[in-house]
Amino acid sequence: MNKGKKEHKNYIYGIYSHEDNFLNAIDSIRSNGVEIDDAYSPFPVHGIDEKLGLEETQLHTAGFVLGLTGTFTALGVITWISFINYPTIFGGKPFWGLPAFVPIIFELTILMAAVGMFFVYIKRNELFPGKIPLMVDERTTDDKFALAFGTDDMSSDNVDKIKGLLQSSGAEEVHTKSFE
Repeated sequence: MNKGKKEHKNYIYGIYSHEDNFLNAIDSIRSNGVEIDDAYSPFPVHGIDEKLGLEETQLHTAGFVLGLTGTFTALGVITWISFINYPTIFGGKPFWGLPAFVPIIFELTILMAAVGMFFVYIKRNELFPGKIPLMVDERTTDDKFALAFGTDDMSSDNVDKIKGLLQSSGAEEVHTKSFE
């Protein structure tokens, strides 16, 4: 759920066992004016994006632009082949018979959109091969939920405030973790 913020080296996080407690904790903590840096869940949770204040991604816009790129690439290559590279008259048919090229245009549109969105997704979510993800607690891949707060630039009073908010919001455990 990283919102494009920098990765911190020091975190404080609270562990929750149930989805409802987790969602209520998000509401409780955000209502106190505290920004949540990251939320970890073992499965997709409906409505969590709105609760965390995340905006809709622009992946669909990238897909549209990449699809248009595929369409215009196919049209450009077909035009170049038909008029410049190999202009051949087949049985009196026109050089540029668009209906015959619709399947090629469609396939290249889908190919460019799908492959391009794959790479956009990998880049946006920093899922490069060899990158080790920062996980505050490995149990979040199994059955626990966690809310994490970067504490690199925080005073000890703010850290104590967050610990108190986590405990009052129903966190079963509150821990700190440092990444090198």
